[in-house]
Amino acid sequence: MSLDKTSNQSLAEAQRRREEGYREKALKMYPWVCGRCGREFSGKRLSELTVHHRDHNHDNNPPDGSNWELLCLYCHDNEHARYTDQQYFAEGSTATPQAPKTTFKAFGGLAELLKQKDEAD
Repeated sequence: MSLDKTSNQSLAEAQRRREEGYREKALKMYPWVCGRCGREFSGKRLSELTVHHRDHNHDNNPPDGSNWELLCLYCHDNEHARYTDQQYFAEGSTATPQAPKTTFKAFGGLAELLKQKDEAD
């Protein structure tokens, strides 16, 4: 086994232990209900309830759980997709779609045409 593979496995194991720790705490602190859609979970379905970090920082785990909320898998995925979109389209981002600059004015000469028509009538 290479050193890189060993260190990757060690990091993954440490992350899994950290997640288990705050997940257990969150499940003891909060009702087993999704904070967005309101679905209730118990038994085998409890695994579908995830701990979401409100500030999206997985290292911010205060003992009072104030950075956590329980979300079902679907709402959690939706929340992260919204956050990713927000980051992608943030103001000043080079990825922000810009409206093309145009000089064409579809009705630019309309007033003059109408004026000519009125004078001709």
